[in-house]
Amino acid sequence: MAYIFISVVIVLFAVHFYRKAKRHSVKPFPEHWHKLLTDNVLFYRNLSKDAQLIFQQKMMLFLSEVYIDAVQFELEELDKVLIAASAVIPVFGFKEWHYTNLSGILLYPDNFNEDMQFSSKDNSRNIGGIVGNGRFEKQMILSKKALYHGFKNTTDKSNTGIHEFVHLIDKLDDRTDGVSERLMEHQYAIPWLNLIHKEMEAINDNHSDIRKYGGTNQAEFFAVASEYFFERADLLKRKHPELYGMLVECFRQEPST
Repeated sequence: MAYIFISVVIVLFAVHFYRKAKRHSVKPFPEHWHKLLTDNVLFYRNLSKDAQLIFQQKMMLFLSEVYIDAVQFELEELDKVLIAASAVIPVFGFKEWHYTNLSGILLYPDNFNEDMQFSSKDNSRNIGGIVGNGRFEKQMILSKKALYHGFKNTTDKSNTGIHEFVHLIDKLDDRTDGVSERLMEHQYAIPWLNLIHKEMEAINDNHSDIRKYGGTNQAEFFAVASEYFFERADLLKRKHPELYGMLVECFRQEPST
């Protein structure tokens, strides 16, 4: 059964490639999306009007380059808005950005397991998002439930959409290791690694408020710390000033101001 389901996913991604070949032009930003963003995305709501216009342009560029589809439900406008916002937020500090390692996104209605099934009732159905490898290279799968939760709860320092896009950013140098050559200048690499190891040790010793999953490995620490940075910047700045300063340098923006 799992093999059949995975085969179906592969076919869906093949359709994405075909459709993507036809998608080149950047469409105008739908005016009513401004309210969707204002109501659902705190990062956007905190921007100036001029910065919001730039955010809108970056969203539409992203949506012109990546195909999004829903599995067993009809894709809604807010689904696309939240996915595009997740993509833009980490790279908003860059004048131009293209996710060259992403072609298609599948949105599942709920969390899924390692066999990418979401209809089972077992406890292993706890994955909210993955960035594909191997036959799923350049693909992402997201849970709609997890995606929406990340934007509805603005106090839990967690956002699945941002988490997965940070993994993609990390992976642009062909290594998902928590050290992004695209974001980080060479002189910061060693201090960053030292800081990662110090913070991971604190997490694993239960001496940190950074989410436990960040202690898994360097890549997960980078993604989890980035969620914290974009969701609760003021708190991160107060509790982890060195980490906050490093992430400001990486992402070229300071969301706490």
